[in-house]
Amino acid sequence: MATEQQSIPAGRASRITALAGAGAKVGVNYLKHYSKRVVGAGADSEALNKANAGAIYDTFSKLKGGPLKLAQMLSIDRNILPDAYRKQFAQAQYSAPPLSYPLVVRTFKREFGKEPLAIFDTFTRSAVHGASIGQVHRATIGEERFAVKVQYPGVADSLDSDLAVVKPVALQILGLKSAEVAPYFEEVRERLLEETNYTLELERSMALSKATAKQVKGIRFPRYYSEYSNRRVLTMDWIDGQPLDLYAANETDQDRRNKVGQAIWDFYHFQIHHLKRFHADPHPGNFLVDDEGKVVVLDFGCTKQIGDDFHRDYFRFLDPEVVEDEAAFAAALETLEVISPEDSSRDRRFIIESARRGTRLLGKPFHEGSFDFADESYMASIFEMGEEQRRNQDFREVRPARGAADSIYLNRAYFGIYSLMGLLKAKIEARRDVV
Repeated sequence: MATEQQSIPAGRASRITALAGAGAKVGVNYLKHYSKRVVGAGADSEALNKANAGAIYDTFSKLKGGPLKLAQMLSIDRNILPDAYRKQFAQAQYSAPPLSYPLVVRTFKREFGKEPLAIFDTFTRSAVHGASIGQVHRATIGEERFAVKVQYPGVADSLDSDLAVVKPVALQILGLKSAEVAPYFEEVRERLLEETNYTLELERSMALSKATAKQVKGIRFPRYYSEYSNRRVLTMDWIDGQPLDLYAANETDQDRRNKVGQAIWDFYHFQIHHLKRFHADPHPGNFLVDDEGKVVVLDFGCTKQIGDDFHRDYFRFLDPEVVEDEAAFAAALETLEVISPEDSSRDRRFIIESARRGTRLLGKPFHEGSFDFADESYMASIFEMGEEQRRNQDFREVRPARGAADSIYLNRAYFGIYSLMGLLKAKIEARRDVV
């Protein structure tokens, strides 16, 4: 666990100063890089990206809240940033620098009127897990063990001003266009509004766990405790297990890997197709694998509800007849606001051809049914397509602000699901629960 923070920068001025400091470090890194090129010393672009990513992540991790959540989300989408940034930002999933114990005590006194040890028999002074919105401590009452998530101070109160400060500076540092990442910033805001409300998370966690537990094999959920929870503290069972990425790195039995992958796949598709509310944060830090090989789902802070009409329109793209029929495919894209009457004939043709290529590739697991995500060539083709689009000027010009808002969350969920399957190298039955 990283060195504990004693405070979080608060207020517009201090946060601007922190981001400006990161910008200055990036500027120095560029100066060193181009100086080497001038003298013929062999400038390394990958080393430059790595140094810049480290400087930016260090600042985002200290600010927490919106900046750190943005880093977490960008790390999932492999197509928007160079690999060095994505790898650095992936730390936001579960290893952010924790806050010191006195700040945790202050939150408990404000929310419960008591210190942690006036509620629990034991409570770890140091966090055992830190992320973008809060950190987790281990606690006990008698023989019962708990995971207690404590929200970082000020995250909820400063959300809008925080993102307003972060956006222009972050765009300049990352070298991105505002239109390209506008959906990310809006998603950060909407999801953060929900994620900072632990009372809402408690309700959703209990409801979705109950609705899913008996319907999906191989999935396990902690119990939640309303008596030890409120708007800034959320208490659930402590469950032992390996984080999913460590499990994937260590497990050598392919059958076990397949079962874990199938459980995650079925978990998502039951929620998407039957409940139409789903866990919208599919990164490895939100899953454990216990000693029995069951997948433990840890976090329902970020969920997404989709309507029947959107569900029907979105999953039309799994119908080969729609994809191969020019008029039907164009109509489906118009319904989801991917193309519009204002598009030039050139842009329209480019978008349709790009969308058809992507739809054929991403729909492949569903069409084949039994699909092996250990096929590295398949995962590589997805990442290559994304990298090609990221570098393609034509795509960058027509890409911004396209698609129904609900598509953002579902697209991101599927990108995360495919990434988890690839991480596990799992062979799964992909046809299940598709309607």
